[in-house]
Amino acid sequence: MKINFKKTYKFAIKSALYISLFSTGFVLILMSLLYKNQLKHQIAFGIIFIISIYIFSFLVLQYRVERFIYRRVKKIYDEVSLLESTTLINQPITTDMETLSREVKKFATDKKLEIEMLEIREQYRREFLGNVSHELKTPLFTVQGYVSTLLDGAMDDKHIRKKYLKRAEKGVERLIYIVEDLDMITKLESGDLDLNMTDFDIVELIQNVFDLLEMKADKKKIKLAFESKNVQSVIIRGDQDRIQQVLENLIVNSIKYGKEGGLTEVGVVNLTKKKVLIRISDNGEGVEKQNIPRLFERFYRVDKSGTRSEGGSGLGLAIVKHIIEAHKEKVYVESEFGIGSEFSFTLEKAFKIQKADVKKL
Repeated sequence: MKINFKKTYKFAIKSALYISLFSTGFVLILMSLLYKNQLKHQIAFGIIFIISIYIFSFLVLQYRVERFIYRRVKKIYDEVSLLESTTLINQPITTDMETLSREVKKFATDKKLEIEMLEIREQYRREFLGNVSHELKTPLFTVQGYVSTLLDGAMDDKHIRKKYLKRAEKGVERLIYIVEDLDMITKLESGDLDLNMTDFDIVELIQNVFDLLEMKADKKKIKLAFESKNVQSVIIRGDQDRIQQVLENLIVNSIKYGKEGGLTEVGVVNLTKKKVLIRISDNGEGVEKQNIPRLFERFYRVDKSGTRSEGGSGLGLAIVKHIIEAHKEKVYVESEFGIGSEFSFTLEKAFKIQKADVKKL
């Protein structure tokens, strides 16, 4: 490590001044007692003496400071330099105790924050690995159970063989579904997933998603509808396939956690000339306040037991968040337990529509 010294003379200047004043005063008192009625000589001697003793004291004190304090402070810096990530080693070494104290305090605060962040990441890593193993374990054990049963002799019965192979196939499909979602999350987080930006009608896309999920909603007698009966087309700019995935994930969630015979509404709101807000609301079970901040975490589930029976990879909302953020937009959630939830996100309008709106104005 290259050492840069930042010298401070404050200590030596003040100390030399105190020594000089004391020594000069003491000498003048002695001279006044020994050499009376020689005021001019006393003054001249006092001036020469105070200048000489001040320079001498300053040089000695400054030398001692550099020799004594610098070496000890340098040792502290050298020991700190073992932590290559610290910014303290990039600062010049100083003997100014106030500056040094401030730098060390900042260093300690930064290290504390780093340690806390590492602890949070470690906890998140443990939770993530536990959740991944849990999600993969269920379909793996299912497939293993059916295959083992077939190998133990059940394959001789055509009816049982076909039934068990279909169930094993569903387990494999669920594994593939989880792995594909994990792969997508990884690509979104690393920025490796390219977005195919095009102009499309968001209202038409929402209607297509309604058609895809109509049968799923009918099983719980949930109605899928727009907030307004006279909703107009809005052309937005984005990756149509990814936005469709966002809509599917949010609407599937509203169906999954919606109450029997409930309602899922989708609203399209013109926020500004450049932005549109898409909101998906339901009158389902809602989410308790303490769980809302963690809804978009991977594999996080509000209900640790019951929701697993509904299926899904546990990555739906995490994928929603990453896709919307990849569009440089925001996703929001509001929920009240026992009343329902509303998820919303912004999108950018297509430029040609913005230009048309400006002409109208």
